[in-house]
Amino acid sequence: MTEAQVSYAAFVDKLASSAPTPGGGGASALVGAVGVALGHMVGSLTVGKPKYAQYEEELHRLMADAQRLQAQLLELIDADAAAFAPLAAAYGLPKNTPEEQQHKAEVMAQVLKDAAAVPLAIMQACAEAIRLHERFAACGSALVISDVGCGVICCKAALQAASLNVFINTKAMADREYAAALEKEAQALLDASLPLADEIFRNVEGRFR
Repeated sequence: MTEAQVSYAAFVDKLASSAPTPGGGGASALVGAVGVALGHMVGSLTVGKPKYAQYEEELHRLMADAQRLQAQLLELIDADAAAFAPLAAAYGLPKNTPEEQQHKAEVMAQVLKDAAAVPLAIMQACAEAIRLHERFAACGSALVISDVGCGVICCKAALQAASLNVFINTKAMADREYAAALEKEAQALLDASLPLADEIFRNVEGRFR
């Protein structure tokens, strides 16, 4: 296998193992990065073609945004793993005395916030990536437009997967006001982005069927 294939295999093997990380959060970030990379590829294969000269400037902007999101999502793979470790440790803290119970509650409050913040950031990045795909669909070469559909459906899946990691952490939060605010933000991202992703996919699919 090539070096790249070894890296892919190592990640997937670790994901399939009993190791606590990577998990759903890291997987969703990776899928989102793959999705936005497909959008960037469409731009890369379109710029410079005379037929699409009118979109040249916009495509360069879209590609710069896509590259930024791709890098951000890859960083969030590690950030998700880093946030999970203290959460797992916190669940194991003793609570035999009132002092221990108070300490555990304080630690849990912080680590749950950190653990929820990462998948929320993944959701935000994926929502932005979905909006980019709307423009890649409008500006991209017809020869590679199927990749817009592939990319946007990856970003949709990543968005939904990351939302589960937000909600499982907010469910455990004692601060219900803070939890409700995070849940509202996550739900707003879903409500705005899922229908758009479906519309983009249908429009791409409609060019062939």
